[in-house]
Amino acid sequence: MTKPPLRPHLLEIDCKSAAEEISAHLRSLLAKELHRQGLVVGVSGGVDSSVTLALCVKAIGKERVIALLMPEKHSAGETRELSTKVANTYGVEFHYENISSILESVNFYRRYTQAVQTVIPHFDDTWKSKIVIPNALTSGGINYFSIVAHGPDGKKVKERLPLKAYLEIVAATNYKQRIRKMLEYYYADRFNYAVAGTPNRLEYDQGFFVKLGDGAADVKPIAHLYKTQVYALAKYLGVPHEICTRAPTTDTYSLAQGQDEFYFALPYEQMDMCLYGKNNGYSCEDVAAALQMPQDVIRKVYKDIDRKRSTTRYLQLPPLLVGDVPEITH
Repeated sequence: MTKPPLRPHLLEIDCKSAAEEISAHLRSLLAKELHRQGLVVGVSGGVDSSVTLALCVKAIGKERVIALLMPEKHSAGETRELSTKVANTYGVEFHYENISSILESVNFYRRYTQAVQTVIPHFDDTWKSKIVIPNALTSGGINYFSIVAHGPDGKKVKERLPLKAYLEIVAATNYKQRIRKMLEYYYADRFNYAVAGTPNRLEYDQGFFVKLGDGAADVKPIAHLYKTQVYALAKYLGVPHEICTRAPTTDTYSLAQGQDEFYFALPYEQMDMCLYGKNNGYSCEDVAAALQMPQDVIRKVYKDIDRKRSTTRYLQLPPLLVGDVPEITH
């Protein structure tokens, strides 16, 4: 059968049907597989966690859903306000846990500063920073990371990161996701609830999560939905307008950082089309025509999709056993 021309409308979904289907699955999984009484959601003020919270409430009611708000001193100034607004919108119980003191206790801020100082010696905690990759349109198809730092005097510095410094920075920042997940499971254990994860399909497919951090969850309600579809659901489910129109961010570094700056080769609307095209057998030429972009750029993105699937495969794996335990092997 001839495929229809690749167009953005192929990503459109019936939001009402999708919300009903996801809600029904959540109710069933909670009762029949997880055997838990409710759900805990870490809410960041972003669209993914907001939609996840809304779906959990739709599935089992606001009385059985808890939202956790877990900013720290590098979080965006609006993080607490937006996440509080989401929790209030859906009428759920929420708990505020500022994780800065926990991060201090494991020396995160010191470790991060020392790693950055290996390439920017005068960097200290009065500076703001983030790490970035080149855009697929301007790079030669090879991802490399740079640190961007802004000093208190307005000075701006950008330096390419050697592997050692990059690994140290990522290892340190991964504390944030793991600490947040630790708190989510504390509340889940306390109330006999399960933890709902928040990745969308683009993040789940491409390994854009921290193992045993934001990658840990008992159920992931939107992992099959492209980011474009998550935004459509957000509007349908009544997520606050400020969040529906907010650009996706990592909210991990002290400087504002778009996901396409840090991980994905292109902004999410274009990445969704590339991923959908690759998943459904469309050629690079088809995607290039749909996005009105050069074919060589799409070929680079297709290669990057395959590379990320390969290199992040370990993130999806359960603990590997060296001997059979047939009594509990599914």
